[in-house]
Amino acid sequence: MAKADIENGTTDPVHPEAFDSQDEYFMGFALAEAGLARQEDEVPIGAIVVIDNQIVGRGHNQPIGLNDPTAHAEIIALREAARNTGNYRLTGATLYVTIEPCAMCAGAMVNARVKRLVFGAFDSRAGAVESVFTICNSSSLNHQVEVTSGVSAEAGRELMQEFFRQRRKSSAGGSGPASLG
Repeated sequence: MAKADIENGTTDPVHPEAFDSQDEYFMGFALAEAGLARQEDEVPIGAIVVIDNQIVGRGHNQPIGLNDPTAHAEIIALREAARNTGNYRLTGATLYVTIEPCAMCAGAMVNARVKRLVFGAFDSRAGAVESVFTICNSSSLNHQVEVTSGVSAEAGRELMQEFFRQRRKSSAGGSGPASLG
C-alpha cells in the first residue's frame, strides 16, 4: 500500500514491515483519519489508538460538524477505544496523532493512563506535549505518558498547510485561523 493510499483513506490491512517503522505504519492510519477530516472541511488532524498491535479507536477532528468543541481527533479516538475495550483506563495503549495534541487532549491522555503518545508535527501555538506545555510528562500529575515526536511529521504538516492555504484563498479576510488541536 502506498503512502498516498493511506492519506486518501484507503486503510486495507498491510504489513508493517513495508514501512520504515511500526510507528510510521500506524501513523499512516492517523493520516487517513486526517484526510477524512479534510474531506469534511474540518482541520485535518487524525488519531488512532492501538493496543497489542490492533487499532481499537479512530478519530478525526469534527468540532464543526458535531457542534462540539471537544470533538478533537484524540478525544474521539480515546472515547471509541474506551468503548471497544470496556475500560476507561487505556493503560497499554499507544495514541498516534498527526499533530501535537492541545492541552485538553494531553490531559485526556493522562486521565486515561495512555502508555505512549506518538505524534507527527509540532504545534508551536497550542502544543501541550513539548511545544508550549509539557502536560504528558508533568511530575505534578499522577501519570506520565511516554512521548515519541516527529513521526511522519512532514505529511501531517503538509495536510495542515494546504488546508489553511485553501481556507485563506476561499475566504478573503475570514474569521481567522482555527485551532489546531
